[in-house]
Amino acid sequence: MLQLAGLCGGVWEGFTQSFPWSCLLREHRLPEGLGSASLRDRIGNGGSTLHALRCLEEQYGDQWTSFTVLLIHSGGHSQRLPSASALGKIFTALPLGPPVLQMLELKLAMYLDFPRHMAPGVLVTCSDDIELYSTAATESITFDKPGFTALAHPSELAVGTAHGVFVLEPSSLSGKGGLHYGSCRRFLHKPDLQTMRQSGAVCLRGAGPQPGCPGSPGGSQCVYTDSVFYMDHGTARQLLLFYKQMGSLCCEIDAYGDFLQALGPGATPDYTRNTSNVCREGSGLVAVRQQLYSLLRGTPLNVIVLTNSQFYHIGTAQEYLLHLTAESKLSFELGLQPVAFSIFPGAGASSERLSIIQSILEPGCVLGPGSVIEYSRIGPGVSVGKGCIVSGTCINSSADIPSSCLLSSVSVKIAAQVEFVTMAFGVGDDLKKSVESLSDIHSLRFFGASLPECLGLWSIEASDQLFSSEDTHLGLWTARIFPVCSTLSESVRMSLSMLNAVQHKSPFKLSGFRLLSVEEMLSYKDVEDMLKFRKQIYDEICLQRQKEKSDYRTNST
Repeated sequence: MLQLAGLCGGVWEGFTQSFPWSCLLREHRLPEGLGSASLRDRIGNGGSTLHALRCLEEQYGDQWTSFTVLLIHSGGHSQRLPSASALGKIFTALPLGPPVLQMLELKLAMYLDFPRHMAPGVLVTCSDDIELYSTAATESITFDKPGFTALAHPSELAVGTAHGVFVLEPSSLSGKGGLHYGSCRRFLHKPDLQTMRQSGAVCLRGAGPQPGCPGSPGGSQCVYTDSVFYMDHGTARQLLLFYKQMGSLCCEIDAYGDFLQALGPGATPDYTRNTSNVCREGSGLVAVRQQLYSLLRGTPLNVIVLTNSQFYHIGTAQEYLLHLTAESKLSFELGLQPVAFSIFPGAGASSERLSIIQSILEPGCVLGPGSVIEYSRIGPGVSVGKGCIVSGTCINSSADIPSSCLLSSVSVKIAAQVEFVTMAFGVGDDLKKSVESLSDIHSLRFFGASLPECLGLWSIEASDQLFSSEDTHLGLWTARIFPVCSTLSESVRMSLSMLNAVQHKSPFKLSGFRLLSVEEMLSYKDVEDMLKFRKQIYDEICLQRQKEKSDYRTNST
């Protein structure tokens, strides 16, 4: 039995159906005849994994140990791609269709063959990566060993610094062609170049998964990076028992960094004290890591090395734009469309290096190259600059969206009233960055300007009430700067006026409006209303296409 589990941010509420998940089930776009659940949980994919295991046991008792489980994390806060924050990165739209496909559907298609070659256990994956691989017709990827088993993909060394890297045990490797099985001596989490080289993680492309060194002949250097990992039920039960004994977690733990770094004969406890890659350390993180290390030490870390594979990450705004609008290898391999299920009178040569997904663009709008428009209605007289992300918006009057702008609208429900807020940032703005005191907020940058400079232009006072966080994490994510409006188009207009003020150093007063941070937008979000807007666009596109077909038949007779 394959048990599907999707994890969404929020407070843990047991087995529930998120609204996007329910819509996919209702539209028969998920596999039928399989158990499935959408789990709501707090952020942190390590804690989410443990919560999911406990939930499976509570729901199914001992029967769950006979399941093959696909556990997909929905994407957390998505601070590096905030246009996906409200629904989760697992529901990110891809320019494929009609109907437009989402990351969840692509994930299920990619892993379609795994269950038949998988012993009962749990396969864990993230929502923002895509793994494409090629193996011989007689080769199959098999997950049947005790402990952990992870897929490994050849990647540039620079890619390894932002992901997990395997230090392979060359003598253990067996297989040929594009598929090799073996064991891992050690797992490195976001290592620097020096650590990768000193640990023996650097290999040669074209020589199979064999160690390499500077100047070695036979191919360019690479490292083998992580994507999907499997754990057998014995290991899953160990982790579940640990979680029960803990009672509750007081910190965010990472399923990759905190589970896999404890594995392999070369693992050391040094990583447990290294919090440089942690967004929010949280109380007791080091102690929890040390307990996990003691629990998992000695557990095997098996690897399935896919030498003819490619790992793609689309979890940041820059990566998202690159893969959807440039002539990327991913775009070619998946056959991504420049215009997917949209009304765009200017489609054709003008749609080059664009990605338009389920949107209605009226004659007279101008789009800059390298931009993504999704689930939006763009009227005449609207100019979109280069390299923008425009999501869930309605712009029905003349407007200029500056280049490298991320504009994303969210429906919110406050006191039973549906209203609208539109976040606007620079594509390169760092929403993860935070400072501890008001005296340091000058280091926060909004669309190229310091936050205090922006606040002055908007007539907003820099005070403790400016930020929604209850702790000392003061940043763009928690800054109350976006006005709540009664209509979607008005919220877009207000946020664009804020950007215009910053660009031209001209005052634009926000006094009189209720202001929300992105953090608060997600607390008040009304997903049902957001999907209702998408459905309206969908229905209008369907009607337009039916009319075009009818007109074509009439003119042909």
